[in-house]
Amino acid sequence: MPGAREVFVIKHIYALGGAGLLLSTSMLAVLAQTAPSTPPAPPQFDAQQIPTFVGVDDILEFKALPEYHEPDFVKAFVDAGKLPPVAERLPAEPMVYKTANMPDGVGVYGDVIRHVIGGRPEGWNYSAGQTQGWGGIDIGLSECLTRTGPLFQVRAEELAPLPNLAKSWEWSEDGHELTMHLVEGAKWSDGDPFDAGDIMFYWNDVILDPQVTPLNGASPETFGAGTTLEAIDPYTIKWTFKDVRPTQYLYAMAYGNFCPGPSHILKTEHPKYKDGATYDQFKNAFPPEFLNMPVMGAWVPVEYRADDIIAMRRNPYYWKVDENGNQLPYLDEAHYRLSTWADRDVQAVAGSGDLSNLEQPESFVEALRRSAEDTAPARLAFGARTISYSIYPNLSANGWGEPDERGQAVRELNRDLNFRKAVSFGLNRQALGEALVRGPFTTPYAGGLMPPTSYYDNDSTVYYPYSADDAKALLEEAGLVDTDGNGFVNFPANVAGGADVQITLLGTSDYQTDKSLAEGVVAQMEAIGLRILLQSQAGNQRDANEASGKFDWSLRRVDAELITVVQNTQNLAPTGPQIARGHRAGTDGNLDLLPFEQEMVDTVNAFVATADADERIALMKTYQKLYTDNVYAIGLTQYPGALIINKRFANVPEGTPILQFNWAEDGLIRERLYVPEDQQSSAELFPDTLPGAPGVGNGPVTSN
Repeated sequence: MPGAREVFVIKHIYALGGAGLLLSTSMLAVLAQTAPSTPPAPPQFDAQQIPTFVGVDDILEFKALPEYHEPDFVKAFVDAGKLPPVAERLPAEPMVYKTANMPDGVGVYGDVIRHVIGGRPEGWNYSAGQTQGWGGIDIGLSECLTRTGPLFQVRAEELAPLPNLAKSWEWSEDGHELTMHLVEGAKWSDGDPFDAGDIMFYWNDVILDPQVTPLNGASPETFGAGTTLEAIDPYTIKWTFKDVRPTQYLYAMAYGNFCPGPSHILKTEHPKYKDGATYDQFKNAFPPEFLNMPVMGAWVPVEYRADDIIAMRRNPYYWKVDENGNQLPYLDEAHYRLSTWADRDVQAVAGSGDLSNLEQPESFVEALRRSAEDTAPARLAFGARTISYSIYPNLSANGWGEPDERGQAVRELNRDLNFRKAVSFGLNRQALGEALVRGPFTTPYAGGLMPPTSYYDNDSTVYYPYSADDAKALLEEAGLVDTDGNGFVNFPANVAGGADVQITLLGTSDYQTDKSLAEGVVAQMEAIGLRILLQSQAGNQRDANEASGKFDWSLRRVDAELITVVQNTQNLAPTGPQIARGHRAGTDGNLDLLPFEQEMVDTVNAFVATADADERIALMKTYQKLYTDNVYAIGLTQYPGALIINKRFANVPEGTPILQFNWAEDGLIRERLYVPEDQQSSAELFPDTLPGAPGVGNGPVTSN
């Protein structure tokens, strides 16, 4: 590899047409190529909070208490004979949150938390893939076997998923069987018992049914190939795994992979149990107008107004309490104003909304300025740089998504390492970040594991710095030249008729950050001769097209496994036919992995199979090198998020990240949030009411 001066001389002589230079263009490209490096050091950013680290037992336990309490207005339902006493509505041993882990201690009842979201609900059938609008709605409605959101505050030596619907578990001596004990006596919000029947319906009729895909895409591979699940008794289930003690699947049993729905409601519309029903009918049987949908979460949807609001009231059967025996949640109502994601930040800063995950960097400077004012209604705290974006090239050449001739030709290009390197060299990541926000926020992202994870190793991270010249040379190495002089490279004459290389970039229109990054990528790719057509869609449609393989490239925010490694570990590589975002099996089941992808799969599987800490660290170094050296996905930029929350709320854990093991709505433990009596608002829409019977048009009811 020549030095920088030698490269300059070679290029200069070539530009002058030096007769003595007997080098082909492709050989020149090889000689001139900029050497990859490690990522540049991120700028210093001090406006970050640090969590207070504790053990799992410091947060919660399951036990019976001498007495239980509830809000006075709920007692009125009991007195009217419309609700059993609180002790009969709770499990034999409810989950008890420890006072010492509550930043402000035991709370008081009353008030409402006002969310603002940009999504729109499709309905309440999470199990069949319907979105409730995101923004924390599904997290608030759905409880899962385990829980991960609060793990940001758990000491590293105790790091493991928290118990939840599964209160405890133990491994067999050989490590292949995991026996879980469910919360005995817990009930759905309509009073129907929760038991192993709900778990087995979710497993057999959702996860294992190939025609049903839950909202966050859980599949059999999510829990390990060949894994089985059986009910031992109404409150005991047993997993059987092929691997020995695969503890990573405990993370997969948290949000949003193993969050069972109310089988007593869902079965009535499932094709297996209802004659003549179709899967489309099953999916759409519980639209937003179907209110009081039974949940295990803290609040129940009781009002839906299209393009206006979703209102939720407290779940009278919620199965968690504080150490004084007060049934949670403390807050009686939750709102989700249906607006835009940008408006969420604006309203949270202004005080008309109560909570926002400030993840749009375009709002950072103004939010910081406003929150610094003495009269600001909200507090703002940045966490680590856990938000990043990548381009996922479609690496499937096996017919996934049924591409046309052009689409198939693009996929073959995507599988060419020189082409992927060209794209990476052609991206000015610093400029992409600065176009979002000026200041010490963004930093270039090489792809792969993110620095906040303890498994990140900078020396194992290969970074292809911006170099338009190298990008163009590598495109030529890949056989792409501009044969018609219009500024865009063409396919070879025998591929797609020699037309311009035209690539569709799938993105979402829901977030300004996504749109800005996509537009920046389009412009930067045009500068190196690639024509990119932006296909910007609402998130629901984008997700559907991506899941069905109908894309060339997909630009999206990266998922949690690249932040935590131990969560959804199987998603780090195409370990199953339907696992990876950019590479899935065709209709014939063929996954056609590239050699480096198979190495990634082997590395991830080896990581899963060992509990040795040093071996795991070494394996993730190998994984990171394979990912970034081969440009498995093309990193763009990364930056921190900030939690904005109204100052009137108490029990907000210090250093809550907006995204790490889960979104902040989970990490905050919202059921513990409360508002001191002297600061409570009058914003409840349905005071002194509880959820009514499930059904279309049914709303909240009073005790009268």
